[in-house]
Formats: sequence, structure tokens, C-alpha cells
Amino acid sequence: MARILIIEDDRDFREMLRLTLEEAGHEVDEADDGGAGCNLYGENRHDLVITDIIMPGKEGVETIIELRNMDPAARIIAISGGGLTKTSYLPHAKKLGADEVLAKPFQRHQLLELIGGVLARGVS
Repeated sequence: MARILIIEDDRDFREMLRLTLEEAGHEVDEADDGGAGCNLYGENRHDLVITDIIMPGKEGVETIIELRNMDPAARIIAISGGGLTKTSYLPHAKKLGADEVLAKPFQRHQLLELIGGVLARGVS
């Protein structure tokens, strides 16, 4: 399976994502903000990054841009449930480098299908 980095400031939601991905056979690393996530990615490239958009410190769009600068082939899924409308930031995340976007709340199967699709495409 894949090595996946989760960047999410909500500890409970991050834990749920980690458990879901580990149950699906993936190896998971975690960061609670974009700065820590970019550092982890720089130390050990991951097959996929899942990043929240609305976070304190380095937010998700900024994180996506930095990841793309570090590694143009990085595979990134942006998730968000905040902002003015639930999906208002997701189109921007896609334009700035996310391979796919997913609005919270989502079902487990939706996340796993999206991950499978991004990983199957190979290098972005």
C-alpha cells in the first residue's frame, strides 16, 4: 500500500483519518499544521499528502504551493469543511496544485476511492 501524510489541525479528525487509512493497509504519518507537514514531507517523501485547507499557522493552500515547489510530482488531496461555504476554498486548492479535493464531511468509501484514483494515476 501507500505511505500517506495527513496534515490536519483537528486532532480527533486526524486520528479518524489515520485509523481509516491504516485499516485500509496504508502507512500513515501525521502533522498538525502545514509547516510541520512540509518538514515531514521534506524528510521522507510520501506517496500521497492529504491536507486540510483551513488551519492555523501555515494553511492548506500555502502548504500545497510549498509542496509543489519542493516536489512537482507530489500527489495531493485537499480537504475542507470550513470557510464561507463548505467548498469555497476547494476550487482554489485545485487550481494551485491539489490533484483532487474533497469536502467535509465525507464517507470513508469516498476518501478511499479518491485515494485509489490518485495513486493509480502515478506521478501527477
